[in-house]
Amino acid sequence: MLTSGKEGSTMASFFDSFTSQEIARISARGRRVTLPQGWSPIWEDTPADKAYILLEGTVSVRRDGTEIAQLGPGDIVGEAAIVGHTLRTASIVALTPLVAIHFTDADVNALLTELPSFREKVTAVVESRVTGPAS
Repeated sequence: MLTSGKEGSTMASFFDSFTSQEIARISARGRRVTLPQGWSPIWEDTPADKAYILLEGTVSVRRDGTEIAQLGPGDIVGEAAIVGHTLRTASIVALTPLVAIHFTDADVNALLTELPSFREKVTAVVESRVTGPAS
């Protein structure tokens, strides 16, 4: 099982490569939300209509009901199906209460077009999740 390895960190991974102006643009495109423990904001085999950047809390990534990863602050979830124009390949379940930035698929697609750095980072995240961690 993969884990984010960022317990206790704040916005460590996804935002690291962006300038403060880019972070402001990305954040402004979405909407800050709070989700309760046990909530499943993304379901396997459903259309790709939203993504989240986690600010606080931990989620379980589950495929066919089996946990395949845990992600936490600074991670993005839900992006792969939007980028790939596919149905969801996994469900996300909040293991703790969450604070996140919610993006619609239109928000994500606009950011992919408007910010080359966002497109590069999302593409890298998607590729790393498909191929697994580097050896």
